[in-house]
Amino acid sequence: MSKAIYVQPGGGYDKVGLGSADAAAPAAGEITVRLHANSLNYHDFAVVSGMWGPSAPRIPMADGAGEVIAVGEGVSEFAVGDSVVSTFFPDWLDGEPLVEGFATVPGDGIDGYARELMTARATSFTRAPKGYSHAEASTLTTAGLTAWRALMADDSLKPGDTVLVQGTGGVSIFALQFAKAAGATVIATSSSDEKLERLKTLGADEVINYRSTPNWGEKVRALTDNRGVDHVIEVGGPATLEQSMIAARIGGHVSLIGILTGVAGQLPLVQALVRQIRLQGVLVGSRAQQQAMIRAIDANGLRPVIDKAFELEQIVEAFRYQESNRHFGKICLSF
Repeated sequence: MSKAIYVQPGGGYDKVGLGSADAAAPAAGEITVRLHANSLNYHDFAVVSGMWGPSAPRIPMADGAGEVIAVGEGVSEFAVGDSVVSTFFPDWLDGEPLVEGFATVPGDGIDGYARELMTARATSFTRAPKGYSHAEASTLTTAGLTAWRALMADDSLKPGDTVLVQGTGGVSIFALQFAKAAGATVIATSSSDEKLERLKTLGADEVINYRSTPNWGEKVRALTDNRGVDHVIEVGGPATLEQSMIAARIGGHVSLIGILTGVAGQLPLVQALVRQIRLQGVLVGSRAQQQAMIRAIDANGLRPVIDKAFELEQIVEAFRYQESNRHFGKICLSF
C-alpha cells in the first residue's frame, strides 16, 4: 500500500485526509509510476475546497509527475527510469476537442495523482522535459498546456505579435514565457506593483496595475498605438472580460480560460460584434499538444516559475496558501 490523499464526498478542507491506495502491476499497455510531485490549479482548489466537491471519495490533483518503475506488455514509448508527467485528458490524444466537462479528468471525475504510486494506461502520461525536476514537470499538465494551446494551437502565435496576460498565476506566467520565446511583445497586468516588477524580469515589455488603472483596456490600446493586442489570455472571467475585449485588436483573439471572478456575467455582445473579436473557450489540451509543448521546452530551455513547495500531507496548507493570492507562479506538492 502507498500513501494517498482522499477528499470525501462534497469536499471541504475538513474532509481531506491521508489514506492508502493500491497500484496493481501494469497490464498490457499500462505503466506504473512512482509519483513525486503535483502542482496546484484553480480546478483542483474547486474540488478540494468543496466549490464543486466530488460525489464519491476521490484522490485529488490533475497534475502528477514521477518516474516509471514498471512497464506492461506492448509498451514501447516508455522504459523503467523514465521521467514522465500526466495528461489532463487521458482520452483526448490528438485532433479536435473530444471531451466535455471533467468526467474523465484525474482528480475530479476519476482518481488523480495525490498519491505515491499509480498504474494507468501509458497514454495517460508523456515524457517530461529533459533536465526538469519532478516538481517542474508537474506544472505543465494544466497551466503550461493551457497557455501553450491558447497561443500556439488555437491562434498560431507569430513573432512580432502582441499578447496581454492577466495576473501572476501559472497560466499567465507560462503564456508570458512562451510568448517571449516566440518573439512576441507582452503586456502584463497585476494589482501588485511588486509582482509587476517581477513580471518585467521575466520579459514583460509593459505592465499595468489594474487597481490604479481600472480602465486598463484603454491603457493597453494606448500602449499599442490604439491598435490593440493580437491575443488576450483571459483568466479573470466575467469581471475582466469587457476590458479584455477593449484591449484586443479588431479581429483579435481572446482565450477564455479562468473563472476567478465567477461563472456568469453579462457578455458585451456589441463589443464582440462590431470589432469582430474571436472568443475561444480553452480547457487545457490534448496529449499531442502536450508533446509539442515539451519538444519546444527541450529546444528553448524554458523553466517554470515555482513559488513554493509543500509535502503531500500539507495539501490543505498548500491550498490555503493559494487562496491567499500571495504566490507568484506555481505552488507544488513534492514528495
